[in-house]
Amino acid sequence: MDQDERDLAYAEFGKCVNMTPAELERWLDTDESLSVGDTHGDGESTGHKSGRRIIELRHTKKADLSDDDYAHMRKVVGYVHRHLAQRPDGDIAGTNWRYSLMNWGHDPLKNHG
Repeated sequence: MDQDERDLAYAEFGKCVNMTPAELERWLDTDESLSVGDTHGDGESTGHKSGRRIIELRHTKKADLSDDDYAHMRKVVGYVHRHLAQRPDGDIAGTNWRYSLMNWGHDPLKNHG
């Protein structure tokens, strides 16, 4: 991955993840957060694991990010974009759709600043 690709991934990740690390950490401790997503048999969903990784990434200096970190950022961006395209009709506040997105660091009800 060259520097341009890294910069693009970093910028897109910054746009997609609209929850602060503290907000995401509080969210991941809720029953709602734990109630959604595929666990693949190990008790913790893919999205929940991703949320914990996003918190780590947000606390890492850009200069210290690895190729693996950038790959995860791209995975987050892809997931958020795909999931947003599947928005259900009506009030989304208490939906699994919103909860899944929040596990990936994006709250669709939060104003984009």
